[in-house]
Amino acid sequence: MKLIIAAIKPYKLEEVREALTAVGVRGMMVSEIKGFGSQSGHTEIYRGAEYAVNFVPKMKLEIAVADAIADEVVETIAKTARTDKIGDGKIFVLDLQAVQRVRTGESGEDAL
Repeated sequence: MKLIIAAIKPYKLEEVREALTAVGVRGMMVSEIKGFGSQSGHTEIYRGAEYAVNFVPKMKLEIAVADAIADEVVETIAKTARTDKIGDGKIFVLDLQAVQRVRTGESGEDAL
């Protein structure tokens, strides 16, 4: 099993969710986050004053999947979230040792 963590632009969330549902993802966790990468934030002007925006808003997706579909899920996120502009995000893939469904006690891939 794999845990896929993706940081994407907020306006891409619904499009990514629909694409993931189409490839068989049955659930995910979503959080609003702020961060910066190679763009290191940017400057904006508000009421005539320039100020630095050091952290850029992103959406964080956490998706637990079976090994068999992990590569397809990563490719789907990358393809759907891409705008070809700086700040498109990152995708991390980690090994997932255990999963347990609280309601039924199922574990492993049965709990996904």
